[in-house]
Formats: sequence, structure tokens, C-alpha cells
Amino acid sequence: MDIFLLIVGFIFCLIGIAGALLPVLPGPFMGWIGLLLLYLTSPIEMSYWVLGITLFISILIQVLDYIIPAMGTKKFGGTKYGAYGTTIGLIIGLLVPMPLGFIIGAFIGAFIGEMIYDAGNPKRAGKAAVGSFLGFLASTTLKLIVSVAFTGIFIQQALANWDNLVN
Repeated sequence: MDIFLLIVGFIFCLIGIAGALLPVLPGPFMGWIGLLLLYLTSPIEMSYWVLGITLFISILIQVLDYIIPAMGTKKFGGTKYGAYGTTIGLIIGLLVPMPLGFIIGAFIGAFIGEMIYDAGNPKRAGKAAVGSFLGFLASTTLKLIVSVAFTGIFIQQALANWDNLVN
């Protein structure tokens, strides 16, 4: 059972990293579930402090994931149309087979969203698109750092207890 929990936990950590880039998955929370599964194995001593702190961090990052892009958009004079456009552009960009398509898609989506809101002012739409895009990048970077850190904790704990896990 421990090997099963180890494998499923590691898969959750990898999904957490992917979720840091994809808006449909709660990246850090998925990584936290991976940590929880690791700590549920019998050879690894349950550390409520690690689980509690990482849970708090994942919830905080989830909340900030909504606040940071909105702050970036608002700071540069954007609207919710730009924020929605960023998300839609990101998803479309993921489907386009080109390097960094999700980043280009997010920016273009923000611009198009702002143009839908105010078609007569492309300069304002461009500025707002930059704000929306920067907010998205800041939020994504934060989620990615936390998700990779959770995966690092998982790997460190698994390797430190490897002999007990496989025997």
C-alpha cells in the first residue's frame, strides 16, 4: 500500500506543477495532496507542522491567484474583460503547437478582451493587456515556485525514507 501511496502522491505533485501553468487545476493544492499521501505511508512519520504550513501556503496561493492578476489589470487600467481574455488566450495558446504559445495567447487574449470592452482605444487596451498579462505571469510564477517546492519536499522525504518504503 505504501508504494501505491508513494506513486499516486508523486503523480499529484506532478499534476501540481502542471496545474501551476494551467488555470483549470489548483496547482499548489494538488501538490499538497501529494504530500498528504506521502505522509500517510507508514514509514514516514506524520509531521502535522509540515502538512499544516504547506496547507496554509496552498490555500493562500489559491486566494492570491485571483487577487494578483486582478491587481495587475486594475493597476494598468484594465477591466474584467482583459482578465477573462487572458485566461481564454492562455487556454487557446496551450492548444497552438508553438513554443510559449500559452504566454503569447494570454497577452493576445487580454488585448482582445480589452478591445471588446473599448474598441475605440487600442492604446488603452494595449496598456491594460500588459497589466493583465503581468498579473498573470506573477501569479503563475508564484504557483510554479510553490508547486516545485512541494515536489522537492516530497522527493526529499521519499529519498530519506526510501529503504523503509520499498521494504
